[in-house]
Amino acid sequence: MDPRPLYTRTLDQLEKVFAAVTPADLDRPTPCTEFDLRALLGHVIGGIHRIAYIGEGGRALDLAPTVDRVDDGDWGGALDRARTRWTAAWADDAELARIVEVPWGEMPGAIALGGYVMEGVTHAWDAAQVVAPELVLDEELAEIALGMAHQALPAERSREGIPFGPVREVPAEAGAYLRLAGWLGRETAVAGR
Repeated sequence: MDPRPLYTRTLDQLEKVFAAVTPADLDRPTPCTEFDLRALLGHVIGGIHRIAYIGEGGRALDLAPTVDRVDDGDWGGALDRARTRWTAAWADDAELARIVEVPWGEMPGAIALGGYVMEGVTHAWDAAQVVAPELVLDEELAEIALGMAHQALPAERSREGIPFGPVREVPAEAGAYLRLAGWLGRETAVAGR
């Protein structure tokens, strides 16, 4: 599977969410409790640069997982610059088969990029809950990310090094984003999706 089209859709969605960010929002908490909005946006931009760096031949842990020097009014520009770098880094189909090193191990580039799809989709939801909870997010992307999360993350989170809290219960009729958030241990009571 080539995850680049999915990651492109993820970046498109992040652009919509980032467009709703105002400087007044940046210190607000997010469902990803380790980050306020400013830190979450920096983590998202850092993640895009990290997966771009991996596509350029680098090792993920050589690059910080976050950026912290973005002007309050330039989050959209920072996203655009990271996206441009990612697009160039992953243009060659050979990157999908090349073994790369990410924080969770060594694997083919396609699988590594799939992990970044899951992260980007999840963080788009996290940020949207703060700045635009009414924004309609791509439900199919959430279903795909949820499938990836089920494959990658055990329901039992007692293992050291798993950066997600315990699975949280969500209503049976919940949409894919809320089910994804619950699987990743997010506080889902803040949103109805």
